[in-house]
Amino acid sequence: MSAKLLMLVGDYAEDYQVMVPFQAFWAIGYQVDAICPNKSTGDVIKTIIRNLASDQVYSEQSGHDFTLNADFNHINTSEYQGLIIPGGRAPEYLRLNPKVINIVREFDAAKKPIAAMCHGVQVLAAARVIHNRYIASFHTCAHDIHLVGGKYIEVPNDNAMADGHIITAPSWLAQPAWMAQLLMALGTKIEIP
Repeated sequence: MSAKLLMLVGDYAEDYQVMVPFQAFWAIGYQVDAICPNKSTGDVIKTIIRNLASDQVYSEQSGHDFTLNADFNHINTSEYQGLIIPGGRAPEYLRLNPKVINIVREFDAAKKPIAAMCHGVQVLAAARVIHNRYIASFHTCAHDIHLVGGKYIEVPNDNAMADGHIITAPSWLAQPAWMAQLLMALGTKIEIP
């Protein structure tokens, strides 16, 4: 069996948070299956690009179309070594889907790495898998984290936080640190010549 990662996405997910890990993990040898509720293999989601223009708010522009390569209704979580949840606006409605919540809980119960970025932590909060864990996210998600007993931790926008098998980060600027922590949690060893 090849090493496989599952990525939960939806319309208006943050472009960089979808594209960069999807392509980077494929490049180092992982199969990354991107799924979305109510969509199948070959369907497209629209992404957005958020610019951290100030400390209070971000601007938003249209991103790229992203083609799904797996079918939401035919996923078996036991086939995957880790879960990726990008941010953007998609987590606001992904967290309302009972199957999404079950997927997250299955990864959590198996203690498999779960990596969420920015607003992706809203899905973790809805699944109630962050109780007593330190969680980094965009500051507007702090309330969601606290409501389910998580511990919001403010880290620089280019940094990530790992608490057990859960890896989180505040923004797309943290992707190098966030992906490095996910690779460590997966036990991936990369040798540079």
